Amino acid sequence: MTVSSTMLDGAQDAPSARAAAAVGQASNSIRFDGVTVAYRGTVVLDHLTLEVRPGEILALIGPSGSGKTTALRAVAGFVRPASGRIHIGDVEVTHLPPYARGIGMVVQNYALFPHMRVTENVSFGLRAQGASRDLIADRVRECLRIVGMESYAHRYPRELSGGQQQRVAIARALAIQPRVLLLDEPLSALDAQIRRSMVEELARLHRDLPDLTVLYVTHDQSEALTLADSIAVMRDGRLHAHGPTGPLYQTPPNRFAAEFLGRANLLPVVIEDAGYASPLAQVRIGGLVLSATPNRSLDKGAQALLCVRPHALSLSPRPDHDNVLPTTVHEVLWQGDQHVVTVEVAGTVLRVVSPPLRQPPAIGSTLDLHFAAVDASLLPDEDHP
Repeated sequence: MTVSSTMLDGAQDAPSARAAAAVGQASNSIRFDGVTVAYRGTVVLDHLTLEVRPGEILALIGPSGSGKTTALRAVAGFVRPASGRIHIGDVEVTHLPPYARGIGMVVQNYALFPHMRVTENVSFGLRAQGASRDLIADRVRECLRIVGMESYAHRYPRELSGGQQQRVAIARALAIQPRVLLLDEPLSALDAQIRRSMVEELARLHRDLPDLTVLYVTHDQSEALTLADSIAVMRDGRLHAHGPTGPLYQTPPNRFAAEFLGRANLLPVVIEDAGYASPLAQVRIGGLVLSATPNRSLDKGAQALLCVRPHALSLSPRPDHDNVLPTTVHEVLWQGDQHVVTVEVAGTVLRVVSPPLRQPPAIGSTLDLHFAAVDASLLPDEDHP
């Protein structure tokens, strides 16, 4: 979807035209300042404050009803905030109509015009802006090259696969050279194999266009981890976590972020040594003491959760593994390229992901798990403040 003046009835007024020109000249960040959106008195986005830095891909993730799509639609201008402000670059766009914001947008159902060929779909926004014929031809050719669809220029949407249609939709959004690209679950309608291919294409696209700022709404955690420079986790209309992708995954700030962003093993522990005078914290579970990365907000004696990702748990010792955790095997599943072993310790079920095992452990047997302290982070136990 390309947001342009011909998509709406009525002429563009002078203030909107000046604002649109300012947006076009501004830097390409996106900023939410305390943005609240309500539908018929029900708050669906609650005082969101968040910034997408210039040239960054920020993935907005969360369960259905978390407010992530509402946030994207507020940037696009399709919903009006009840309070707060939205900026694109240095320009406030809160009350600007969609066509004046200078954005490109791609939605999950492609939204291509069925009666137009690929070239006509891609050139739609440029023609709406009154661009010259030569400029349109050059931009359409370049955008189709970027998404690998040059040889399909004269086909109709019905003659394309779902993945090909989505590439055309992306090319159309890029044709107007937006500083900001909004992606609303663009791959959710595709099958798994095509979706993986499109994730690789989007990653390549951003390498080719490093100045493009992208706000990416998705329910697929693997897409977010693969593509995003940073991730914002939403729940019930509120921002629950935000940070660079790697650190947010390795050291999530709370239980919801740990469980929603990738599978997390969370083991209830008590802080024995908070690690203020040493590089590692010490925690206790029953009579066993384990080492972990310190959390400066947790003091000695506090109830906490030890967070270890399934792939960080090993079935055999390694030189860098500080911890040994005795467990009982609950279930073993073979998934072709890996084994998933479910174990239990002190009433808590943990999940281990391992390369294929020649001799998988027997259900009910005792199994020692090994892991490094640097792969174990500490979270506050919200059930025991």
